[in-house]
Amino acid sequence: MKAAVLVSGGVDSSVALFRAIAEYGAASVRAYYLKIWLEDELSFLGECPWEEDLRYARAVCDLAGVGTEVVPLEVVPLQNEYYDRVVSYTLAELRAGRTPSPDIFCNQRIKFGAFLDVVADSAEVVVTGHYARKVMVPGGELLRLAPDPIKDQTYFLSHLSQEQLRSARFPVGDLTKEEVRREAARLHLPNRFRPDSQGICFLGKIKYPDFVRAYLGERDGSIVERESGKELGRHTGVWFYTIGQRQGLGLGNGPWYVVEKDLAQNIVWVSHRNHVDERETTTFFVNELTWLLAPPGTEELRIKIRHGPDLIPSRVVRTGPDTLQVTMSRPDRGVSPGQFAVFYDGELCLGSGKIAGPAGAG
Repeated sequence: MKAAVLVSGGVDSSVALFRAIAEYGAASVRAYYLKIWLEDELSFLGECPWEEDLRYARAVCDLAGVGTEVVPLEVVPLQNEYYDRVVSYTLAELRAGRTPSPDIFCNQRIKFGAFLDVVADSAEVVVTGHYARKVMVPGGELLRLAPDPIKDQTYFLSHLSQEQLRSARFPVGDLTKEEVRREAARLHLPNRFRPDSQGICFLGKIKYPDFVRAYLGERDGSIVERESGKELGRHTGVWFYTIGQRQGLGLGNGPWYVVEKDLAQNIVWVSHRNHVDERETTTFFVNELTWLLAPPGTEELRIKIRHGPDLIPSRVVRTGPDTLQVTMSRPDRGVSPGQFAVFYDGELCLGSGKIAGPAGAG
């Protein structure tokens, strides 16, 4: 079986490469580095890591024996695809006052979308360093939670189609991060001590507010207490904030939390910790649904509303052809329109959908 391995310069994809070689043989493996649009166009905002990433990727491939004429490391430029399929979506969501989830689309539209199209004639599977597992079930395949709850990335993979999932391989999905590090040390990988990357997939080391400012600019407005209507401060753009945010508000006598955004009036509404529980959400609607297999009817499921280990028992009721009502077993102060809710039956990831606004108050 021919395998296209995405190497990023990080330790996870590097160990995945070695595992792919062990499974398929070096002659059947080709390594690829995705060069994305933002790293050059916004380099003035800060340090751009792609050259450093590529050096590490090449060093790992040389060590693995794939950096040869027979199986070279290829750099695939997908700048236009990134802008058209991921970045434009992110900017549109921000302009609408919602909280986008670009990493979900990075996987669905780029790594297992545009890139899969590029290698369709030369590879049967795409191998990545994601922390996720696959299981066969009647009718197809599903994602399964990784054993490392902190690193589990099924949230970011939840928007894949059944066809995309069939083509995906996750060789480190059955490992914890600690085990991956140990394997990297055993292999003497040059990036075995390299820190994990943080933040959104296409930003690298560029700060998210700087990216937003470069494309959406600034718009002065009020920060207002929800309970009293009193102006507490000023902001430079509603799109810089998300529901549940606590840091970066610049307000005294806190802590304060963002509880609502009003794009039309250009207001960021906040509540003090003493009142924020009153603004927590228990019930909300989800649309733009994508299911790996047949969608559920009325189900007791678990959901994630953000990447991380927290799985919330919830009741999920279908209210329309493309709409669900979700009632969580406990409230959350960070439910924001535009975020993705991801649905689980036990350890199995069933699919996902976008949280519609305004969210209901619990």
